[in-house]
Amino acid sequence: MNVVGLIGWPAGWVALIGVSTHTPNWVVWIFMPYFLYGFYRFFIQLTYFPAALGMRRVLREYPWQILERVPSGIGKYPGGRDDGIWFEFRNPSAPEEKIPLVFLKHQRSYWWLGRLDGPRTKPERRAQIEPLWFAGDPRFLGVAAAPGRGGQAPKRLHLLYQRPVFDSRCAPESWGADSAAVERAGRAGARYLPEPSQSPVQG
Repeated sequence: MNVVGLIGWPAGWVALIGVSTHTPNWVVWIFMPYFLYGFYRFFIQLTYFPAALGMRRVLREYPWQILERVPSGIGKYPGGRDDGIWFEFRNPSAPEEKIPLVFLKHQRSYWWLGRLDGPRTKPERRAQIEPLWFAGDPRFLGVAAAPGRGGQAPKRLHLLYQRPVFDSRCAPESWGADSAAVERAGRAGARYLPEPSQSPVQG
């Protein structure tokens, strides 16, 4: 669908420009909202490809998990490094420890904003992301999705990650991950990885 949009919006420009050349000049002003919005949509479609390829790589490495009632929030996560909307997951190597995954990229996150836990979130809107589909390792990166097709498939996929896995300026954190977990995150697309923990993974 992203490819269709990438082709469709410019095709609309060409078609409307063709119509404009055979109509009075004032008709161009009727088409102007499309020309402006179409440019914006073309840019959005174009910039989505890196995220889509990143999600594809994550999904090749990690299977989907269907998680009930994942804590989330709209304000900054308490004690967190980054500001933004977030999901809270349990650390795979220490289930008592909680790890936030913040929406660092705001592109296409507006839909999620209205459905995460917040004082103004309506229950019926929150129910649209229950249960949450998740594939990945919250210590590094993952893909979150809402249930679609009656809960039988994911929709509204969004790439989430810890800032250090793509930003060399941030000190990486292992969160107790062993060498197998670190290597797996690397295969899923994480660029900057911490030294693995020497303690064995639990659960």
